[in-house]
Amino acid sequence: MFYTCGFCRSPPVMISGGRVFVVPCVQKIQWISLNTLTLNVKSDKVYTRHGVPISVTGIAQVKIQGQNKQMLAAACQMFMGKSDREIAQIALETLEGHQRAIIAHLTVEEIYKDRKKFSEQVFKVASSDLVNMGISVVSYTLKDVHDDQDYLHSLGKARTAQVQKDARIGEAMNKRDAVIREAHALQEKISAQYMNEIEMAKAQRDYELKKASYDVEVNTKKAESEMAYQLQVAKTKQRIEEERMQVQVVERSQQITLQEQEITRKEKDRWPRRPKLFSSTKRVPWWTCYWRNCRW
Repeated sequence: MFYTCGFCRSPPVMISGGRVFVVPCVQKIQWISLNTLTLNVKSDKVYTRHGVPISVTGIAQVKIQGQNKQMLAAACQMFMGKSDREIAQIALETLEGHQRAIIAHLTVEEIYKDRKKFSEQVFKVASSDLVNMGISVVSYTLKDVHDDQDYLHSLGKARTAQVQKDARIGEAMNKRDAVIREAHALQEKISAQYMNEIEMAKAQRDYELKKASYDVEVNTKKAESEMAYQLQVAKTKQRIEEERMQVQVVERSQQITLQEQEITRKEKDRWPRRPKLFSSTKRVPWWTCYWRNCRW
């Protein structure tokens, strides 16, 4: 509690808490509460800057500042002998007036969308005014905003429609992007498949070319080997034939020789031998020799 003492003393003594001695019938005591007061600041049907009537309700916490002697003295001069209800009513009317003034300078959209800014403005203006009364504003919060013309409802509908529209647009864009990404993925997949097939075809072509080259080389070597074999076989046959011919020639020569010898022998056997007319040892008459050598 806050106590003040006066009567025959200037200035009065102010005591915040504690105890004091009072002379009955000579001195007088009065008190002011230093407790925090909660105010329901309500402004009904206040026209905004665009002429739309709205009702605003705010919650404020105020108290008489007992730590500051200047504010305490101002509060004593303003509220000495008044009850807490009377002090709360004075502070409430002051806050409501500032709240109405700020509502009149703003639009419904500004108040409804940016409540923090509105609360800060009311707190700032009300604090600068109530401080002269020794009252400090502890806090102010915008509790409710409504109207009887369904303006906020329409605004909410418009905002809801805009949000729904944005959602539909976003969904359509997401679907479009998904389709585009899917098309790009499919295109990349097909391109990769074609490139893979092309690489496989190139590899197959290189394989076929190398295989054909190897086959040509192998067939060439094989043909050369076969030709060499056939040539060797022909040479062998020719050599055998030549040797056979030589054998035949030798055999023929031998046969001719034998035939000639046989002919010679036969010729010799056909013609009679002439008798020897003379002998080296003894003489024989010619007729005798002839007669002996004749063949009958």
